[in-house]
Amino acid sequence: MPGLRRLGHSSHMHIKDWPKGERPREKLMAEGAKCLSDAELLAIFLGSGVHGKDAVSTSRDLLAEHETLRGLLALNPRQLCGQTGIGLARTAMLLAALELGERCLAADLKRGALLSDPHSAGRYFAQRLRGHGHEVFAVMFLDTRHRSLGFEELFRGTLDCTEVHPREVVRRALSYNAAAVIVGHNHPSGCAEPSSADRAITAKLKEALALVDVRLLDHFVVGDGQPVSMAMLGWV
Repeated sequence: MPGLRRLGHSSHMHIKDWPKGERPREKLMAEGAKCLSDAELLAIFLGSGVHGKDAVSTSRDLLAEHETLRGLLALNPRQLCGQTGIGLARTAMLLAALELGERCLAADLKRGALLSDPHSAGRYFAQRLRGHGHEVFAVMFLDTRHRSLGFEELFRGTLDCTEVHPREVVRRALSYNAAAVIVGHNHPSGCAEPSSADRAITAKLKEALALVDVRLLDHFVVGDGQPVSMAMLGWV
């Protein structure tokens, strides 16, 4: 008698044939979006797979090709549209979802979410800076209640360095009539460990801003994973 073959989710099996608790949409509704893997989240946008594969398998292939979800979503619209299984309509949905998330977080910051959730600023810097292939230094300007007045990418550099001018940061802070600022920059390498140069420019910025009574609240370094707060490390 031939041995029994273990049944699983074959590449030709439709997601609708999976057990309900394992289908991405049903799983999201029952347990929340955070319980889904990157491939499952992406599969919800794809809706269906290609070449005899289900949407989750297609998503896994895309993530494997680009190494991470960040690598895939960092593609420009034309490149994203050209990926297997994505196309124009799904590219539009993905880009719209990214923008919705960014605007939602920005709205929270304008309402003063920094006071109740100090990690909101770090997430916002990560959203804005993580996709760049070169270093970008940005500043968030805040009022006396630590609500966001504006966010600017002030300096752009190369793959591994950016020249930051404290005088320009001070000038822009005064133009916003800001009471405080939070600064941040990305490390395109993915390693968010602050360098000695990062610590040095933080000290210079803090000193320059103090001369005009503007507080430097934090300096975030953005890489893969969670952004690093230099204030949490005691370096601000």
